Amino acid sequence: MIAEPMIDSTIARPPQLSTTPRKKRRGPKGVLQTVIPPLVIVTIVLIAWEVAVNVFGLRPQVLPTPSRVVAQGLEQMDVIIPHALATLQVTLVGFSLSLVVAWILAIAIDFWMPLRRGLLPLLIASQTIPIIAIAPLMIIWFGFGLLPKVLVVALVTFFPIVVGLIEGFNKADHEASSLLRSMGAGRVKEFWYVRLPSALPSFFTALRISITYAVVGAIFAEYVGAQMGLGIYMSMQKNSFRTDLVLAAVAVTAILSIALYLSTFLLERLVIPWSFKERKARNAK
Repeated sequence: MIAEPMIDSTIARPPQLSTTPRKKRRGPKGVLQTVIPPLVIVTIVLIAWEVAVNVFGLRPQVLPTPSRVVAQGLEQMDVIIPHALATLQVTLVGFSLSLVVAWILAIAIDFWMPLRRGLLPLLIASQTIPIIAIAPLMIIWFGFGLLPKVLVVALVTFFPIVVGLIEGFNKADHEASSLLRSMGAGRVKEFWYVRLPSALPSFFTALRISITYAVVGAIFAEYVGAQMGLGIYMSMQKNSFRTDLVLAAVAVTAILSIALYLSTFLLERLVIPWSFKERKARNAK
């Protein structure tokens, strides 16, 4: 009978922070130093935009002023919000499907090397297919319901996550893996105690890249065919030459994307707090 291997607690435990004296926390002043510069730039651009439109007398159908975009967008907010919620639903469902597929593929590739040699080139080739050609086919094959739009979002977002996970698994500490193997641990325990914790920081980096594509993918799918969503709203306003409302929908899209992007930092802090603190310490240097 083979004895159950004793797992060294230092392997399962997350990496520890440096023992050097902790730096002073940034606090509200640090947050303001991060937020104020982009706000100043955006404010300067909006003021220049407003002045240029008034000076050159451009028609609102060509280029409305930012103040008009905000005013008309607020008036239409009771219409824009249901469309935004429809887009958010497509984004979250499609991105959830993307996460499930990406994790299954990445783990399968990590466990079976021949699958990596056979499948990885096909995954790379899949990203060369223009989504503008695939999205209409999805509508033809699956109709105007939720499914084709969800599939488009998944196709747009799953590849960075798969690549991030594979690279993360490869960053695992070989000495820790060898130690576990020498103690009789199997492949599953090596994956659970060494390879998976090593991959999580890369996973969250890939997650941030993918989530920025998700909203755009959902809107593009709606553009091709949908009954509700920011994509169909923009298409209707464009056909009515309401450039101001198109730009108002673009602003809502940007807000959704930024909110989802920032939520990944919160999720990272909850799932791998040690990595979040390490990255924060590096940025503070």
